[in-house]
Order: sequence, then C-alpha cells, then structure tokens
Amino acid sequence: MEQLAAVMMQLIRSEVCGEPVDGDIRRLLSDDFLKRLYRLSKSHDLAHLVGAALDGAGWLPQGEVAEQFRQQTFLSVYRYERMQYELTQVSALLEQEHICFIPLKGAVIRQYYPEPWMRTSCDVDILVHREELERAREALAAKLHYRLDAESTYDVALNSESGVHLELHYSLLDQEEDSPAKACLMEVWSNAAAGKGGYAYELSDAMFYTYHIYHMAKHIILGGCGVRPLLDTWILNHRASFDPAKRLELLRQSGLDIFAAQAEALSEVWFTGAPHTELTAQLQDYILQAGVYGNLRNKVAVQQVRQGGKIRYLLSRIWMPYHILCLHYPSLNGRKWLLPFYEIRRWCGLLFGGGAKRGMQEMSIQKDITDEQQKRTRAMLQELGLTKRQS
Repeated sequence: MEQLAAVMMQLIRSEVCGEPVDGDIRRLLSDDFLKRLYRLSKSHDLAHLVGAALDGAGWLPQGEVAEQFRQQTFLSVYRYERMQYELTQVSALLEQEHICFIPLKGAVIRQYYPEPWMRTSCDVDILVHREELERAREALAAKLHYRLDAESTYDVALNSESGVHLELHYSLLDQEEDSPAKACLMEVWSNAAAGKGGYAYELSDAMFYTYHIYHMAKHIILGGCGVRPLLDTWILNHRASFDPAKRLELLRQSGLDIFAAQAEALSEVWFTGAPHTELTAQLQDYILQAGVYGNLRNKVAVQQVRQGGKIRYLLSRIWMPYHILCLHYPSLNGRKWLLPFYEIRRWCGLLFGGGAKRGMQEMSIQKDITDEQQKRTRAMLQELGLTKRQS
C-alpha cells in the first residue's frame, strides 16, 4: 500500500501541483499495479487526476484499465459542467429573489486548481440565512423544479431534474453540536462580504479555511475524510492569497489549530514531497484504508476513544444523544421531551427497517478492536487535538 500510495501522490503532484513526474515510476506500471492504482485512486475520487497524469506521460497502455482511467477523466469534466450549470442557475435565481447566499466548498476551491474540472464534487453547497430558507426552497421548487430529498438540523438536500444534488445550508454545523468551533462558525455572515450584485456573498479567506479544516476534522472523527480535502489544503496554502495570522486566529478560536497544523503537514508530505513524521504516517494509513467517505471500523475505533471505552460506546449507541438523534429525525429538533419515544422509534427502525444487519456489523467490529488499536487511536487523536473535551 505504501508504494502504491506514493505513486498515486506523485502522479497527482505532477497533474495538479506542477511537479515533473518521476520517470522511475514507469517501471512499476505492470498491469496488476495499474489495476490496483485505479482501485485506490477511484476509492478517493481521484482516478481522473491519476489517469490524466498517466495519459499525459504516455504511460497508459491499451486495454481495460486505460479505458477506465480515461472514462473517469471524461466523467469528471462532465460532472463539473453539469454542476457549474446548476450553480449558475441557482445563483441567478437567488439573486432574482433577493436572497443572500454564500457558495461553499468545491464551488469556491476549484477556482484555485489548474483546471476547474480537476476538483470534483458530489453536490453543490450553498448557505442562506435561516429565515430565508423556506423562500429559497419554494423558489427552487417552483422555478427550477428542484425536489426535496432530505432534511437535517443544518441543511436541506434537494435534487435537480438533471440529477444534481444541492445542499442548501442554513448553518455550517448542527445547531445542537457541542464543538469548540461552534461559536466561530455561527458568526459566518459576519465574516462574509457582498459581491457586486449585493446578494452573492463570499467568505473571508480565514473563515473559509477554518470551515474547510472543521469539515475535514469532522469526517476524520466519523471514520475518514479521503485524500481530496488534503489536496484542497495544499491548494489553499499554495495557490490562494491569505494572511497566515488571520487564519491562525480563527483556527485557535475554533480549537482547530493543532489539527490544521498536522493536516497541513500531511498535505506537504503528499504533494510537496516532505518527509513523513510518525503521526503523518499513521494519519495516512487511517485515511487511505477508508476511502473518500471513511469506514465503519475507523469510526468505531474513534468513538470508543471519544466515549471513554467499549462499554460507554455501546451505551451511547443504544441511547443516542439528543443532538445526534435530531440528525436522523429532524422533527425531534426543539422537542427534547420526546427523546424516549424517538429512541424507541430508532430501535424499531433498526429491527424492522433493514438496520439490524449494520447494527450487528458494528457490534462485531466493536468487539474485535483490540486494546492496542484503541491505544494507537487515542494517541493519534490526542496529537491531532481531536479527543473529546471533558466538561
């Protein structure tokens, strides 16, 4: 895995970061190696970059794996064009309706990539004021024919007729979330400036970067974030103009300065060629084995540490905290007295709604995690500044 990962990162560096590709890589590119390279890069939604680098160097032989790489590059361009069209349409509508909004995540970051299609996204993310959410939803449904997909305590998910997924945020994080970053991220509109039209806002660099780091840390805790956020981190540190002091101030206020420093260190290992430390090597293993969305084993190991052991973790899964249960059942939000009834509803859903298999899988993983793995995970989280704060 280590050699495979090193080759993948070198190819991405050559395609995105402008570093000449190492000619010694070519001797490794057997058919089996290319197949494994395709599987790894695709699991992190980066096969389009790896394939483009290989193709540009003339190292893609004719055959099935070459076509798979080329197809991913074609699809990434297609996905970008489709999402950019929807973002343009939604932005124009919100302007027309006099609704203030802020584009988030990939819609902003891709401007710093050599080509915008290089930064893939699964959805379009836009922030609006909470009090304008319903008006925005109604306008999107009536004029652009968006359909409701799901709701949470910080966003509403909608689907366009063309199949593009839109996440309409009204907060950058769960309202009930107990996070050191909450106070800072709740001030998002104070850290944004209106553009020429008066309704399309842009986050300050420091706020955008802090939210990026927060979102990456959140996914690390949930089992893994994939490689792409680390590539974004490198891009934001090497291609965007910024004031380091302002970034650091917000990161410290959010309790994210330690994690940000280690994420930046790993991004430099991967995309500049800096040497590994013990921590960046461990974080690399944690991220690479889990794919773009993380995996259940990582999540269970982390939550055991953050909950204070296996028994406490098991109890937390039986009796889910209110703010977490609200993510599954938005109708519970603001009705904490109904918590016991919703716990029973969740149990019934697990037993009769197809969740029992996943629950059993989770319990099996929970028993299999060794004391040594817990110890390593605890040490990693402590060094990343992501252990649960005690009250």
